[in-house]
Amino acid sequence: MTDYKNVWAFVEVLGGKAKNVGLEILGPGKKLADSTGDKLVAVLIGNDLDSAVKAAVSFGADQVITVGGDDFAEYSVEAYTYALEQLAKKLSPAAILFGATSNGRELAPRLAARLSTGVAADCIGVEAGDDGTIQWTRPVYAGRMLSVVESQAARPQIGTVRPGIFKRGEPDMARTAEIVNEEVSIPAGTVRTSIFEQITEAVEGAVKLEDAEIIVSGGRGLGKPENFSLIKDLADALGGVVGASRAAVDAGWINHVHQVGQTGKTVGPKLYIACGISGAIQHLAGMSGSDVIIAINRDADAPIFDITDYGVVGDLKTVLPAFTEAVKKLKA
Repeated sequence: MTDYKNVWAFVEVLGGKAKNVGLEILGPGKKLADSTGDKLVAVLIGNDLDSAVKAAVSFGADQVITVGGDDFAEYSVEAYTYALEQLAKKLSPAAILFGATSNGRELAPRLAARLSTGVAADCIGVEAGDDGTIQWTRPVYAGRMLSVVESQAARPQIGTVRPGIFKRGEPDMARTAEIVNEEVSIPAGTVRTSIFEQITEAVEGAVKLEDAEIIVSGGRGLGKPENFSLIKDLADALGGVVGASRAAVDAGWINHVHQVGQTGKTVGPKLYIACGISGAIQHLAGMSGSDVIIAINRDADAPIFDITDYGVVGDLKTVLPAFTEAVKKLKA
């Protein structure tokens, strides 16, 4: 075990910029590294990485490893997995953290299989245990219980961490770190798929829920899809974005990109307003990390009120317009 050193955080890059979740996991990664006296190493793959490298350093990376070249111009699970495998076998990290994104969820298990180790998936807590062993906390049974997972006999320890669980610290632009450019050549036949065209789904009002500071979400209690206009009016007045429960999405009332919950997006805004959402455990798993939670519901016994900071029992069609007007008057 003593041959394995340092904690790695895989920072995803899109359009030359570091994704938010990659910067979030640098926080717990730094605490793990400090607990054993190791370095926190940010790993970035792709081209045009200068901005992302600076961001990783400013958020706590002690060292940054980059891999670039034509083979990595576009994301490819085969190419990225191969590159991470070669780096891990060469440098022997003690742990590797991934964001629980679509990319992270397919990279982590593939890499773990090639390194003969395991994966703690969809974690909401990461703590340093004894002798460098990490304690990964993850929800089980649809979030009704929490399980603490350890990998005592295999290295590196690998885990994926849900977006929005850990808050980003303040960047320190004066920080410096060692930058290591690694060269990885992909053998012929390794990459079996190619991207011919990228099609972006155009969704009116689509947002990145994970980055939002204010979210107003609607559920089945809205009664009909037209009432989502009340949600949008309040979100616009607050400078926030629109979210939704799975029930509203499954009913076809709003596009799935707005879904918050275990099968949607995990969010941690400064303010979360749940409108007509009963509080199923699957929804709570995606938003319970919000700083302030407000619920509006006709049912005074709705489970959502068990976790809220403020609650309003009333008709949404009356309460939401009143809230919206009050916000507009305050801003005026």
